[in-house]
Amino acid sequence: MKIYLLKDIEKVGFAGEILKVKDGYAKNFLLPRGLGVEVTPANEAVLSKHITEVENRKKALESKTSMLAEKIGNLKFTLKRKMHDDGKLYGALSPQEIVDLLTNEGIKISKSQVIFDKSIKERGSYEVVIKLSNNLKPTLNIKIVAE
Repeated sequence: MKIYLLKDIEKVGFAGEILKVKDGYAKNFLLPRGLGVEVTPANEAVLSKHITEVENRKKALESKTSMLAEKIGNLKFTLKRKMHDDGKLYGALSPQEIVDLLTNEGIKISKSQVIFDKSIKERGSYEVVIKLSNNLKPTLNIKIVAE
């Protein structure tokens, strides 16, 4: 069944795409939840016009995200934290703290976009990945030092 996606669905597709999916997946998941509409000959012309509008918006958004990725890639933070004598933090660095750091720089992201390779629990230099889109994942350099 051909489906026009209304919202981004992870590991399936992006809003504005026409995909061929299994009938059961479309009827039991996508259509009832309002995530997509069935493409029929009657609505195909309307959808193709809508697709071109979505493509134009995507291009504008991609240029903004690439500028944002470059800005994030150039940032370096040094954080002072209380530590034990062996260099371990009292508490691990959380994704929300990264979001707060970026918000102070004028960059708004959600904490689900912050990806740690491993939890940050001791002093040192770390690279934190910020997932802006599937293609753009700039790294943020963070250095943890003792207070």
